[in-house]
Amino acid sequence: MSAEEASNPSEQDDMADAWAAALAESKGAGGDVASEVSAAPEQVAPAAFTNFTPSTAGAGAGNDINMILDIPVQLTVELGRTRIPIKNILQLAQGSVVELDALAGEPMDVLVNGFLIAQGEVVVVNDKFGIRLTDIVTPSERMRRLSRL
Repeated sequence: MSAEEASNPSEQDDMADAWAAALAESKGAGGDVASEVSAAPEQVAPAAFTNFTPSTAGAGAGNDINMILDIPVQLTVELGRTRIPIKNILQLAQGSVVELDALAGEPMDVLVNGFLIAQGEVVVVNDKFGIRLTDIVTPSERMRRLSRL
């Protein structure tokens, strides 16, 4: 977020309203996953930790999930990949097109710190890109993938 955007809260409210309308519209189109993610992050309790309680009274502060909720992570939406020789990279100029391995309309991968957590489709609201989640990787599947590393 730029300093200009941060100084204009009404513009942020307008953008939030536009995204909320887009999510509401997707609910009407049968987007069950979108309904799960439509609430503001501060209003949603993490599903994996709903029954989280400290194991001992002495270590209570160390086990509190609230301590990690504000830690930033790298969220990446991957449109596709390609491999090209360095000589072709050096020939790129403004207006060049790089072909990716993904097909148009194919689900995009959503990665957190490099690990796949979901797939979705690209949406545009007020000239800004977003992603509507269509498939979320289950916690057990994420653990299975981590154990392969």
